[in-house]
Amino acid sequence: MPDEPRREQLLNAADRVVQRDGPGASMNAIAAEAGITKPILYRHFGDRNGLIGALTERHTSGLLAAVRAALNEPLERRDRVEHVLDVYLAGIESRPQVYRLITQGGDQGRAAGQALAPALQQIADEITKAVQAQVDLGPDGPLLSETWGRAITGMVLAAGDWWLDQRPCPRARMVQALADLLWGRLAAAAALPGALG
Repeated sequence: MPDEPRREQLLNAADRVVQRDGPGASMNAIAAEAGITKPILYRHFGDRNGLIGALTERHTSGLLAAVRAALNEPLERRDRVEHVLDVYLAGIESRPQVYRLITQGGDQGRAAGQALAPALQQIADEITKAVQAQVDLGPDGPLLSETWGRAITGMVLAAGDWWLDQRPCPRARMVQALADLLWGRLAAAAALPGALG
């Protein structure tokens, strides 16, 4: 079988095992699920960190595309904020064990979880661009939009981790709580020409 379709089959098997066994899922269990030997799994991914990296790329590219689309929805500003937050939380909620593997690295510790950093940078960049394109922040606009893009990404990552782990409330309530926190200066700023309020 050609390498690319075979690699996708192996990632599908890894997804299933991680969802079943959690972030500590073993390479042996993944190989067994795929119906192959462990050396074949290593041939495709190098090592466990290589497999985590491939799973990270697969899941974060979909999440990034969904966040990008949500940022460009023609909604009123508060509705757009809530929609973006909901898209992100729904994305991590849909595959919680895979998300934990990506962010925590399973038995490998936090180092393996650093694979998520490039995707978080891209999300921060998308938020920065959306703020720059839609909100008039005056002469400090470039600094504020860059600062907010990174701060919002970090805040939502930390809050999402806690929410996914503790489940203190339904997703809709968490979206509202985060949107309320973001809403201060964002609500007061004027919309740029052509942007929805």
